[in-house]
Amino acid sequence: MIEARHLRVLRAVSTTGSFSAAARELGCTQPAVSQQMKALEASAGTTLLIRTGREMRLTQAGEALVRHASGILAGLTAAEEEVAAIAGLRAGRVRLVSFPSGSSTLVPGALAALRAEHPGTRVSLVEAEPPRSVDLLREGDCDIALAFRYGATGGEWDDLVVRPLLTDRLIGLVPEGHRLAGASSLSIGELAEESWIAGCPRCRRQLVEVCEESGFTPRIDFATDDYPAVMGLVGADLGVAVLPELAVESVRPKGARAVPVEPAIEREIVALTLPDLARVPAVAATLDQLSRTAAR
Repeated sequence: MIEARHLRVLRAVSTTGSFSAAARELGCTQPAVSQQMKALEASAGTTLLIRTGREMRLTQAGEALVRHASGILAGLTAAEEEVAAIAGLRAGRVRLVSFPSGSSTLVPGALAALRAEHPGTRVSLVEAEPPRSVDLLREGDCDIALAFRYGATGGEWDDLVVRPLLTDRLIGLVPEGHRLAGASSLSIGELAEESWIAGCPRCRRQLVEVCEESGFTPRIDFATDDYPAVMGLVGADLGVAVLPELAVESVRPKGARAVPVEPAIEREIVALTLPDLARVPAVAATLDQLSRTAAR
């Protein structure tokens, strides 16, 4: 019989590429990882891993087992949480992953309301940008992922429960002394000759696509995932930027002016979870609070 603890080890070896790295990730010893992998192969009745130099390569059977492991482990977690809630053993536990501007705007209000209504529910928070946050959800390392996307991508989240939260538009940022600082709106094309400061990789890719649609390629002199750093660079007259409205709300721009971009460029903010996890009372309550907070 295949055991869940062995699946967790297999997934760690697959992700890290070696027994030693998997042991570090799991907080155990390399011999323990090796022993559990031997036990898993004995249960499966076939070889799951092949050593290629210093790294490990999955066999076809190993790849199939890893593909199913995330769903199996997530289902087990959901079952444990739901049974515990029904039995009254604990009110619930939720592992939340959010991108930074969501962490500073949507998450605090939602978690404060959740604590007031369900004081026994424990919520942990870590930050990751999509698609990494979505990978963490599929790998069973979180229960809810706050994520965003620019335009619907067919099939991207078809295996997940998608709770739409809000539409977040991009805002232009220019130095206070800029010729467009007092404008009621601006178009991307008006910034074609400017030096640009780009944000997170997904936002950066969207920026390049939007600029190219307007007939130019942006000259990106600075790139940073830190929104306060973007605003600081704009405020120091080192370039211009566009950021999601949530990001502008979360940091007071000093020396920079926020100007709406027309036509509007928007991203969809959603909360994602797995179908099994959506039935867990604590996860459902957290999703509801995120929706209420986003609607205010």
